[in-house]
Amino acid sequence: MKKRVVVGLSGGVDSSVAAYLLKEQGYDVVGLFMRNWHDTTGTLEGDCPWYDDHMFAELTAKKLDIPFHFIDLSDEYRRRVVDYMFAEYGRGRTPNPDVLCNREIKFDAFLKAALNLGADYVATGHYCRREDIQVGGQTVHRLLAGSDPNKDQSYFLCQLTQEQLSRALFPVGHLLKPEVRRIAAEQKLATAQRKDSQGICFVGKVDLPVFLQQQLKARDGEIIEIPTDWNGYAHYEEITNELSENTVPSPEILEFLATPYLYRPEEGTLEGHHHGAHFFTIGQRKGLQVGGKAEPLFVIATDVQRNILYVGQGQHHPGLYRRALFILPEELHWIRPDLALSPGTHRRFQFRIRYRQPLQGGTLYITPQGGYILFDQPQRGVTAGQFAAWYDGEELIGSGVIHR
Repeated sequence: MKKRVVVGLSGGVDSSVAAYLLKEQGYDVVGLFMRNWHDTTGTLEGDCPWYDDHMFAELTAKKLDIPFHFIDLSDEYRRRVVDYMFAEYGRGRTPNPDVLCNREIKFDAFLKAALNLGADYVATGHYCRREDIQVGGQTVHRLLAGSDPNKDQSYFLCQLTQEQLSRALFPVGHLLKPEVRRIAAEQKLATAQRKDSQGICFVGKVDLPVFLQQQLKARDGEIIEIPTDWNGYAHYEEITNELSENTVPSPEILEFLATPYLYRPEEGTLEGHHHGAHFFTIGQRKGLQVGGKAEPLFVIATDVQRNILYVGQGQHHPGLYRRALFILPEELHWIRPDLALSPGTHRRFQFRIRYRQPLQGGTLYITPQGGYILFDQPQRGVTAGQFAAWYDGEELIGSGVIHR
């Protein structure tokens, strides 16, 4: 009897080709389109309206002669992804809704709907790979980077569990994007020339302040510029210079390096005003509306309690860079539980703190207080609320929400 795979047809080329490849491989393929968002507040006009996606998904299913179903998961999406976004921004943190969408919707709510359709597996158009190995007589699922280095999307799946991976197939993960386009064109799929979607998962491109103002009020506050010779930077550099490759740093050193710079308004100069510190994120340049500077201003810190934005001049301002970050114990997640580190141990990995960032060398230290990542080189824009993911070669081992 054929194994049944429910493919999340999104109306894009990647999921369309995934469905085609699975059918060619002999699976019983079913297409399922999910609508996850109704509200257009803040959405930029003409950006991938859901009904266009639905139409292209249905055209693909007809072309491939596979059953097609529709499900509305918008209530789940609002509760488990969008409400989380609002809460995080309100706390002055910057969430990653795409990671949450995969953990909470595509491989949970959607997976449950697929199982109700008799699915053995669910499939998506993600550019990543799954490999099964045996460890101690047990099957372990490895999550590997996609073969296309320009499209690898494993980072977005950094919160998946072994149970979720056991049901997941990624049919295009071994292909390069041009090959996917070529297959779609050869099969005359309607999605062959569609542009890739951008913006928030299932919402699309948004004017973020307008979108967030659905629940977060605008509040006028000050923009304070911190000079490059701020006193705290010299002390930070002194500590980092004392680090040795062969010595495990003390808990005090790790804590110091993972603590964000703490500025006071009197340590800088007033340069302008904004409409809400919670609408900005570390490293942001747009939206400050302060001109007349030799170099552009970038956000280096946000104080949502006092509603102050701290900015620095130039993309190499020291306030943009840090050597370490901290993750709470309950936020440490291991895709490979068999490789989880216990308190008092450490291991070198390659790290990524945002999508498309080249992998960065460093060490993960596990303490009773939580996890510290000490990078080999200072990292730009370490942002609370984002996900740090760690890799061993091409395998994604674990991840965690950056606490600070």
